[in-house]
Amino acid sequence: MNAIEVSHLSKRYGQVGALHDVSFSVGKGELFGLIGPDGAGKTTMYRLLCTLLLPDSGTATVDGYDVVSQIKEIRRRVGYMPGKFSLYQDLTVEENLKFFATLFGTTIEENYDAIRAIYSQIERFKTRRAGALSGGMKQKLALCCALIHQPTILFLDEPTTGVDPVSRKEFWEILAHLKERDITIVASTPYIDEVRSCERVAFLSSGQIQGIGTPKEILSDFRAIFNPPGLEHKGSGPEHQDELVIEVEHLVKAFGDFRAVDDISFSVKKGEIFGFLGANGAGKTTAMHLLTGLNQPTSGTGRVVGFDIRTEFEEIKRHIGYMSQRFSLYEDLTVRENLRLFGGIYGMTDQEIQQKTAEVLERLHFTGHRDSLVASLPLGWKQKLAFSVSIFHTPGIVFLDEPTGGVDPATRRQFWELIYDAAGRGITVFVTTHYMDEAEYCDRISIMVDGKIKALGTPAELKSTLGQPDMDHVFTYLARQATRSAD
Repeated sequence: MNAIEVSHLSKRYGQVGALHDVSFSVGKGELFGLIGPDGAGKTTMYRLLCTLLLPDSGTATVDGYDVVSQIKEIRRRVGYMPGKFSLYQDLTVEENLKFFATLFGTTIEENYDAIRAIYSQIERFKTRRAGALSGGMKQKLALCCALIHQPTILFLDEPTTGVDPVSRKEFWEILAHLKERDITIVASTPYIDEVRSCERVAFLSSGQIQGIGTPKEILSDFRAIFNPPGLEHKGSGPEHQDELVIEVEHLVKAFGDFRAVDDISFSVKKGEIFGFLGANGAGKTTAMHLLTGLNQPTSGTGRVVGFDIRTEFEEIKRHIGYMSQRFSLYEDLTVRENLRLFGGIYGMTDQEIQQKTAEVLERLHFTGHRDSLVASLPLGWKQKLAFSVSIFHTPGIVFLDEPTGGVDPATRRQFWELIYDAAGRGITVFVTTHYMDEAEYCDRISIMVDGKIKALGTPAELKSTLGQPDMDHVFTYLARQATRSAD
């Protein structure tokens, strides 16, 4: 008997069809991948199989129990780790684990052996609030919470999105050990290396199964989506090569005795695409806060678009663009209304807003959707619009903080075409990412370890100097030299 049987399952939300006649099965003890772009229906499928939603039609069984009529039996047997960490940020590590153990009528002591290998890595932080943990630590705690009642089936909805490559590798090593205990695992992921770690995968798109097979088969059959052709970038033109947009010397940010940023120096040229990489806890977020005027340094100097980061941080905020992983768009406003709103915030005149709006709509091929609510747009469209909003006022530099997290490779490639276009128009791009194929797209890269910049150069220079075949190996080689905990 299979661990999971799905037959002709469908689910709608009003007029929106989330799943259409989906059928597949997962064998006992199998590591099965459920992959596809944002909005494909993956999360809806997880919620149906975990009995958090009821299907409109079709049937499904989990561990032999029906998802409609045998809900209690299923809930005792499954563990679920949602895409957004299912943790209470204001509770400590230990309090979170106790809470989830209580929900399932058990205790940490009773099932400690089931989580020992994972929990032992974070147990020394058991009195720390979950909100103060790094992404990798939160990920391990969330997995412990999902395993505390010893489930036979584990559902993981993009559990490593936003987590650095080294922590991702460690997480999938943990999954391999869980599989040895005959736990059935269904996982979704936007990372191709993680897709390859599955035994079989189902490719879900627009609510329908497009194909099921081995990772090699699916990645080959749908190579246009999962392995789009590379991009070419000529770099900043000679007219910009002597103009610096960022100048940093001996920058330090300390919190008590802890130096989050520890004496870093670097510069970035106009029109350059500069990758700012580092494992969770390396200090890159703190450094970005200093550069964008959100925090002031303990010591050292820095200038961004000509303004001093110590004394002119308000001017910096007015002359830069910023895009976070959580898009800063108003979903209940239309495309055109969002552009007008942000244009006004940036102090642009009505004439400038009208002219730039027409240019953006044409560049994005959004002219026919100018009056569409942002909430109704696909993720990839929102992403492009958010980037266009961040550079609407033509800033000297735009900061992109993991802007493509959780997005499929084809959509990420389209986003990088917009980045190249912006750089070609003289806008400097300062980008953080956990996708190492995106690191290859940058003109230069810095990699932070323990608050310091351990490497700086072009992708080719870093691979050659460190003797590594690609940026993934470069990052892993340096990140594993860290001596302080990513906590």
